[in-house]
Amino acid sequence: MQKYAAFLRGINVGGNKKVPMAELKKVLEKIGIKNVKTLLASGNVVFEADSNKIDDLQISISSAIEKAFNFPVPVLLRSFPDIQKIIALDPFKNITITPQTRLYVTFLTKKVQDKASSNKVSPDKSFTILAKTKSEVFSVLDLSVTGTPEAMSTLKKEFGKEVTTRNWNTILKLASL
Repeated sequence: MQKYAAFLRGINVGGNKKVPMAELKKVLEKIGIKNVKTLLASGNVVFEADSNKIDDLQISISSAIEKAFNFPVPVLLRSFPDIQKIIALDPFKNITITPQTRLYVTFLTKKVQDKASSNKVSPDKSFTILAKTKSEVFSVLDLSVTGTPEAMSTLKKEFGKEVTTRNWNTILKLASL
């Protein structure tokens, strides 16, 4: 059995695309996924599966969710060893944390192109892309700079719409499940 983390994109936001976590767990168990654990209502799932083919597993999960809830839900998967590698990178080690600081990991569906830049700073200096791997981007948001940050639109512009972003604390909690 291989352990995975699944990140469902665009569910339970603003009352749209509601996917109750208890029902999601049942849907996943119905397609043979084991030891399903959810974290928060924003679509974070840890589970075990016999398959080591991430692309096939992603498609199976996405199809089962669409069939159960009657709308498409993009699913991004990472193996648990990949999650542990992300944490081991410690990309935020040099960041001074304040109550206004937000640390984010953006999971990409496509590999990062060489043209995509690290250390990209928004014009108002509230948002910085610190680093990237081939399939994740690490960024920092400083809410003290602006009341309406454009962080997510900056990420989508730079890396495309098929991304999903999670708070660093969520990733750390997920790794402990």
